[in-house]
Amino acid sequence: MHFLILSVLCSVAVSVLLKLAPRRGIDIAQAVSWNYLAASVLALWLLRPSLATLQSGNAPWPALLALAVALPGIFLVLARAVREAGIVRTDVAQRLSLLLSLLAAFALFGETLNALKLAGLVLGLLAIVGISTRARHGAAGDGTRSWPWLLGVWAGFALVDVLLKHVAQAGTPSSSALLVSFALAFVGMLVWQLLRHLRGSARMQWRNLGAGLLLGTINFGNILFYVRAHQALPDSPAVVFAGMNIGVVVLGALVGTLAFAEPLNTRNRLGLALAVVAIVLIALGARA
Repeated sequence: MHFLILSVLCSVAVSVLLKLAPRRGIDIAQAVSWNYLAASVLALWLLRPSLATLQSGNAPWPALLALAVALPGIFLVLARAVREAGIVRTDVAQRLSLLLSLLAAFALFGETLNALKLAGLVLGLLAIVGISTRARHGAAGDGTRSWPWLLGVWAGFALVDVLLKHVAQAGTPSSSALLVSFALAFVGMLVWQLLRHLRGSARMQWRNLGAGLLLGTINFGNILFYVRAHQALPDSPAVVFAGMNIGVVVLGALVGTLAFAEPLNTRNRLGLALAVVAIVLIALGARA
């Protein structure tokens, strides 16, 4: 269970870092770039993935290349959502991406959609509507600016999940897929940052490197501890799934409201409650 707690802490810590970065003068794009350097090194060191399957003619390179673009893209969207909508609503949107993932699994991968999952989907969609509504007029998290970024987080994380499932179906281990995607994402983002530097639009700075390496370490910790939690509880995948998602929603709500005084209206609070219920129903449906 301690792996699950550590994974939850790392997930919320990523949102906190993204919240604090602009206040510390951190260039988010540069930090996200260096984040993938840290993630690549840690994946190679700790996961020790085999790259043999990627040398075959059946390797899913289109999906891996799509991941290399989607991963940094959704990271940048996540950072903007945290800034515009706050930690509470962004973390809920991120966790409710499982709704689109579930629909994709049903439509593309032949997964069974039972009554519990269907009920979870309906409540989850209502939760998305609730958290996307604007907070107090004129406050941070104004819905006119935040809802597109929340929907971007919702759809983006679902896209990443679908791509990972596609890669897994091709027989590529998730650890190998992550390493290659991280490495390609780093190369692509580094080229972009060098171009920004040469054009004078954003100078490369050491503090962005430090922030990015810290972000990458915590972000990779989230992934590693989640995998370890599943390995420690092999007979309870639904418990790990529900514990992770509910833990992030609840802890994110506490951190956002208590540490950053993020405003929530009645619909936002109702959306939070519905999100927790939806996650429980989908977890129960996965066990049925």
